[in-house]
Amino acid sequence: MNQILTQPPQSLYVHIPWCIRKCPYCDFNSHELQDTLPENAYVDALLLDLDLALNGVLETSPLVSIFIGGGTPSLFRPESLEKLLDGIRARIDCEKDMEVTLEANPGTLEQGKFTEFRAAGINRLSIGVQSFDDASLQALGRIHDRRQAIRAIEAAHDAGFEVFNLDLMFGLPGQNLPGALADLQHAIDLEPGHISWYQLTLEPNTHFYQFPPRVPDEGILWDMTVRGQEKLAEYGFMQYEVSAYTREKRCRHNLNYWLFGDYIGIGAGAHGKRTDPSSQKVTRERRCRHPREYLNKTLQGPGCVQAESIGEQDLPLEFMMNALRLNQGFDLALFEARTGLPADILGPGLHKATETDLVEVDGDHVQPTATGRRYLNNLVEYFLE
Repeated sequence: MNQILTQPPQSLYVHIPWCIRKCPYCDFNSHELQDTLPENAYVDALLLDLDLALNGVLETSPLVSIFIGGGTPSLFRPESLEKLLDGIRARIDCEKDMEVTLEANPGTLEQGKFTEFRAAGINRLSIGVQSFDDASLQALGRIHDRRQAIRAIEAAHDAGFEVFNLDLMFGLPGQNLPGALADLQHAIDLEPGHISWYQLTLEPNTHFYQFPPRVPDEGILWDMTVRGQEKLAEYGFMQYEVSAYTREKRCRHNLNYWLFGDYIGIGAGAHGKRTDPSSQKVTRERRCRHPREYLNKTLQGPGCVQAESIGEQDLPLEFMMNALRLNQGFDLALFEARTGLPADILGPGLHKATETDLVEVDGDHVQPTATGRRYLNNLVEYFLE
């Protein structure tokens, strides 16, 4: 292994696992709220978890971003999130212009809550709309309707959020091409700065996987993809990642993932990636998944973190699975800095990918082609060995 030249940028992911109702397509670590939300205890546990993560770390980069995801983090009171963010800033250096994102679902919002979130230190929202069609929302098991979705977006504007993201899916049960494009047009008309537009997939361990709904066939899905990308481009949304489009600012937090940066993950089921230049090791961390177990082990000690080093043979695939998602691609020097491996180790895979027109290599720069982005799984397979 070569020397890892620099400490990568660092982000923090905070997982809040509760939701009102588990959606049938969701494979995230989310749990339906059966009782009183243990809000105060969970914030205390998150800060103890961060203390444990930082214990013994001699040097760490300032945080470039915080992402509070779930579950449904907007179930928490703004004052709880303010306590959490104040506690984070007291424990670790943060960049002055740090991006702080909160995931929010329209069905869990009260009027005026966005203003309070902003006052608490949240400067970016990611609103899980998924569709503006009531029949589609019902099929997806969402607890909000079209009207509530529009009202939430208007509230984000009114609260002064200059940049927020809308999550929108296509390929929904019973959806046709005009319906998918109409959904996208509704999102564009509401003037978000960022749209995450992605295809519904039937993931293992979900209700939809066990009882598959009828979704559009591959030909229609591809038409939705192409026509949707054309529409987004027409309205000034630049695609910079497989499912991410922006008019203004790219999501710094997700960019750090895709460029193989570091991130601390705190909360039930949270994952992290840490680079230690002194030992030349890249480590994956994960917390126990169930909220009750997480609370008990974190509050009463000794925590519930499992860590394992990423083997040298696995680092190229780990890096490429992320970096090849970006339209802009990456420089080979970044691969060397983030993995500690020589760039020529990628040579056989890049040769095959170039021959099949899945990537373009220009000097030190590697960029997936339009075909490579369409067949990303096939492209990544070249780097399995």
